[in-house]
Amino acid sequence: QVQVEESGGGLVQAGGSLRLSCAASGTMFSINNMGWSRQAPGKQRELVATVTSGGSTDYADAVKGRFTISRDDAKNTVYLQMNSLKPEDTAVYYCNADAIRRGTYTPLRYWGQGTQVTVSS
Repeated sequence: QVQVEESGGGLVQAGGSLRLSCAASGTMFSINNMGWSRQAPGKQRELVATVTSGGSTDYADAVKGRFTISRDDAKNTVYLQMNSLKPEDTAVYYCNADAIRRGTYTPLRYWGQGTQVTVSS
């Protein structure tokens, strides 16, 4: 099993910043792609940002220019720097880690339990 734990959520005023962290752990696994998604009450979960094992990044249009995803492979950790936050960014943010167990070739996606981000106006 791979454990995925997010941290860094909280309450922030509009225009402020937060930095989310997500650490993946587990023996006999190689972490491939990682990413962040979010879900607001009554809405579908949406993909926010992804980063591949090679460092390539992709962002949802709603967060381009404001959010930055990065990773530290030595720590199996992915970060989401969120700047210029808006009330519509309020959601539970979930981290995913795509892990390949040693000896296999198919990655499995593991999810954290989420961290709440609330942006007040």
